[in-house]
Amino acid sequence: MTRERLPELTGDDLFVADGGLETELIFHHGIDLPAFAAFPLLDHPSTRDLLRRYYDGYLAVARRHGAGFVVSTPTWRANPDWAAQLGYSPERLDAVNRAAVQLAEEVRAAAAADGLTAVVSGCMGPRGDGYDPSDAMTVEDAERYHAVQIATFADTTADQVAAMTITNAPEAIGIVRAAAAADIPAVISFTVETDGRLPTGQPLHDAIDQVDAETGGSAAYFMVNCAHPTHFSDALEHDGPWRQRLVGLRANASSKSHAELDESTELDEGDPEDLGARHAALRDRLPNVTVLGGCCGTDARHVAAICAAWSAQ
Repeated sequence: MTRERLPELTGDDLFVADGGLETELIFHHGIDLPAFAAFPLLDHPSTRDLLRRYYDGYLAVARRHGAGFVVSTPTWRANPDWAAQLGYSPERLDAVNRAAVQLAEEVRAAAAADGLTAVVSGCMGPRGDGYDPSDAMTVEDAERYHAVQIATFADTTADQVAAMTITNAPEAIGIVRAAAAADIPAVISFTVETDGRLPTGQPLHDAIDQVDAETGGSAAYFMVNCAHPTHFSDALEHDGPWRQRLVGLRANASSKSHAELDESTELDEGDPEDLGARHAALRDRLPNVTVLGGCCGTDARHVAAICAAWSAQ
């Protein structure tokens, strides 16, 4: 599927994404997730069924708005280093990424039965800690490393790959190049700190411009995730074409910093209505945003409030 054919980019129709999968599993369902990895749940019928049911609340939001649905696979940690920590061989890792797409196809079929357009998005995460850029790779190393998971997704029915919680531009560039080589659209979602900058200190606009400059603009689009709107709203004041490249937002429920969230033992669910209002206040600066979901601490209530507030503008 080419960039021009991705449904999220063909008009101004809303596409709902899911929320904070891992935090919902841990805090709402009491599921232990070693390495914060959800993909091992695909290996067992009972937990696979839990993953399938997880998407239903978000499908209900899409149904309510007559919106599309981006089905993000539960594979944020399903790359070689994290999988090795969990005892997965390369062959088993390939199989579980494929199984994740099969699950997403079941969700797509449920959406289609309701007349909704769904996009299967192969979710990827950073090689290292999502909040720590200190071990950032070179562009070339990132391309080689992430090519493994990307090649698997490219050999499935996934429509795109989406790299979430990316902390630095070189890793993003490597991912976009690897996806281009595999002929599958790539979405890059950066995370920012409370000052609206990437964990490396690079301004958000500069990171997006750098990725586009060094990849010939071949990323399908960009997103921001794992940050509260109060963290990135000021960054959106910087004018320029880069804002038109932002197509999705998946914010945290909490306004706490990454460091504070790392130390938290209880879930900070924030205020869904306030979160929705803060998204709506950004709409005039984000003319091309069509994908709305959530990240840490959010569930279907938050995404419902975000979509309702956004649609009311």
